[in-house]
Amino acid sequence: MDNLYTYIQLGIDHILNTKGYDHILFIIALTVLYSLKEWKTLLILVTAFTIGHSLTLALSVLNIVSINSNRIEFLIVLSIAATAIMNIIRAGKTPSHNGLKAYYVLALFFGFIHGMGFANYLRAILGKSGEIITPLLGFNIGLEIGQLIIVAVLLIITLLLDILFKVRKQNFIVIASSIILGITIPMLLEHEWKTFF
Repeated sequence: MDNLYTYIQLGIDHILNTKGYDHILFIIALTVLYSLKEWKTLLILVTAFTIGHSLTLALSVLNIVSINSNRIEFLIVLSIAATAIMNIIRAGKTPSHNGLKAYYVLALFFGFIHGMGFANYLRAILGKSGEIITPLLGFNIGLEIGQLIIVAVLLIITLLLDILFKVRKQNFIVIASSIILGITIPMLLEHEWKTFF
């Protein structure tokens, strides 16, 4: 598994894998506030998340940073729930410049958390391999491509709902975020608390 393409494909497969749907839920929660005409703002937001997870993915794979995987799984689900709640609160409101900056910082911070979750998967694939630059680069590129696929699909769905059914954006945000919250709350409640501490 030495070539770059293999790791790009692994990154795409990992982010789009429905078994690990928590990352898909997060990308949807992160981007549901935005429409196609706001693509620049959305691109900056997704890039902030990418920068965050790329940094911690590298630090984790290099064994510079290490956090209990059970804690990371809990924090990933918590980040999804927190983003969904913020969406419900913000639905229909035009964010101020400072509000957007805060969202970018939050996306970066949540990216740090998700990067550690990605690292567990990548470390398992690497095993005892000494070469990490190509796998790290390829996996990050694959994750970014996968994220952009999710964002593109969501923007197309939003556009179709608006054109075909005249669904108000505010209603779509509240419904989608409520569904995401409904999925994550049981995940938080079922978490193995004894292994968290």
